[in-house]
Amino acid sequence: MVRDAEATRARILEAALAEFAAVGLAGARVERIAAEAGSNVRMIYAYFGNKSGLFDAAVRSAVETMAAAVPPTPDSLAEWAGRLFDFHLEDPTALRVSLWAQLERPAVASEPMGAYLEKTLAVATRVGSARRAVDLLVIVYSIAQAWVLSPQGLLAADGSDPSSPERIVSHRAAVVRSVAAIVDLEVSQP
Repeated sequence: MVRDAEATRARILEAALAEFAAVGLAGARVERIAAEAGSNVRMIYAYFGNKSGLFDAAVRSAVETMAAAVPPTPDSLAEWAGRLFDFHLEDPTALRVSLWAQLERPAVASEPMGAYLEKTLAVATRVGSARRAVDLLVIVYSIAQAWVLSPQGLLAADGSDPSSPERIVSHRAAVVRSVAAIVDLEVSQP
């Protein structure tokens, strides 16, 4: 029987993403990850070194996947924010894994990954400097991710169903409008 090392590694990483998104690094169990991947614990250690190495790889994979799926559009950051909103609403895995990294393994979350550097450079051409681009990207991400991160009680405080299609469309429009207003202010500032 021929084993496909890359396919096994990919299955382990996919199972790890789901596990880490659900319970974080401390709560994750390599035995569950191996079982879900149809592999064994030994292969996890062979490919990733240890559980922390697997977590780091999962964080990088999630960020790179999101960056590829939703590349920034410097000339239309408001519409990009809308696409980020859609992405996180459809699959919050990247956001959840990133949050766990901030909480449990800040060293991996503090690395300026290539995906972040590319976004910063792309936006810097629009706003004039890398520092202003970072500030703007943090604000855009915060607004685009707010719906997924906000307590359900707050989202339902107006009496509406926060998961209804009408409410989601309304919130997405608010995301796009808010980012458009901020970008207009940022770009017009010297």
